[in-house]
Amino acid sequence: MKNRALMFAAPASGSGKTLITCGMLRLFKNMGLNPASFKCGPDYIDPMFHKTVIGIEASNIDLFFCGDKTAAYLFKENSRGFDISVAEGVMGYYDGMSASSVLASSYDVARTLGLPVIMVINSRGQSISSLAVLKGMSEFKKDSNVKGVIFNNMSEHVYESLKKEVKELTGVEPLGYLPKCSELSIESRHLGLVTPEEIDDLSGKLDRLAQIMEKTIDIGKLLEIASGYDFPYTEEISVCKIKKTPRIAVARDEAFCFYYRDNLSLLKKMGAEIVEFSPIHDKRLPEGTDALILGGGYPELYCTPLFSNRTMTEDIKKKLDGGMPCMAECGGFMYLHEEMEDMKGNVYKAVGHIQGKAFKTDSLRRFGYVNLMSQINSDLIRDGEIIKAHEFHYFDSDNCGNAFKAVKPVTGRSWECVNAGKNSIMGFPHLFYYSNTKVAERFIEAAVKYKEGDKEAWQKL
Repeated sequence: MKNRALMFAAPASGSGKTLITCGMLRLFKNMGLNPASFKCGPDYIDPMFHKTVIGIEASNIDLFFCGDKTAAYLFKENSRGFDISVAEGVMGYYDGMSASSVLASSYDVARTLGLPVIMVINSRGQSISSLAVLKGMSEFKKDSNVKGVIFNNMSEHVYESLKKEVKELTGVEPLGYLPKCSELSIESRHLGLVTPEEIDDLSGKLDRLAQIMEKTIDIGKLLEIASGYDFPYTEEISVCKIKKTPRIAVARDEAFCFYYRDNLSLLKKMGAEIVEFSPIHDKRLPEGTDALILGGGYPELYCTPLFSNRTMTEDIKKKLDGGMPCMAECGGFMYLHEEMEDMKGNVYKAVGHIQGKAFKTDSLRRFGYVNLMSQINSDLIRDGEIIKAHEFHYFDSDNCGNAFKAVKPVTGRSWECVNAGKNSIMGFPHLFYYSNTKVAERFIEAAVKYKEGDKEAWQKL
């Protein structure tokens, strides 16, 4: 069977690409196809919607995090065994790491991986002007790879009137339209979209969406565009396999849900056993836990159940104070403080492993890609080593740490951040392990040492 792959992209955020991507994934499933899904960039939430649709984890494709070769390897690896690979773009198609750069943009991903692109044009308030937007997007770069278009918020009447003009004026294949469906919209809040679990009857809405798209979009022509895809040549990325199998507990529930699939997959490849648990609902860490990962999410929305679960907070504090290796990012980092505010400014007694308070602010704090350069030597990272990361948070801390220097890749602006112990890294940045696989390897080795009884007291470095 020929490989099939494509990308849904748009001129700007808010065009409807997440809606159309999810609808198409559900439609493919209904057709008996087995799709793999991907999200361009560092976003966590859109992949969660993809998972809700197809039932398996989605992957991120991020050229800043891992570069062309690793991105191509992970795309091919995560597409293995699937009928079609579907990528969702990020922001505007050409918008990259800076206002004037296409680096790490959806376009950059499409040209690196050779993906045919389906442009989603939001036609609200316009008709033939939509074609001017489409023509600009398809011709702005000679290698745009824009092969088809779906018009969002367009009536059947307008689409039929414009359909004949699309190919003639733009050279792009018209694939259909999605009428205005207010009942299918996805809400936003202070940190991107709401999570899938918070939307009433999401499954029913996705079924309704798929039913509409089956009637209004030319699926045969879309699959024809996706067919005959050739994966770029990639060399196998070898990773160190740890002989012993440590058990790593990963927090996953309503409060903690932001994880890069490839991070956890890498730990598994290296020999770790991943066990999920809930800081809200479980009483203690899983039996035999040798290391802990606390990801990001929305702990600020769940302070009452999180911090009323004192058997869990006390168990985590005792284990971390006693030297258990830990990776804690953003929301997970806030959770470990002595005190933490919720969205209304109410203050809660938190885990208490990290001195200080995590608190709400009125604006977006440090934002975007960073190169994290270590300023310490520890069991996990060496002085001067770099691991790539991303920050996006409205909360802050009076103890952000100074174990790392965060450097913006374009502007060079920098600041100190991250609390680190002998075998722990805890701060606001979200790390991508494939950008420095040694950190993941050492984390597993630290878990093995802890497993074997090397429970040296916690040391601040």
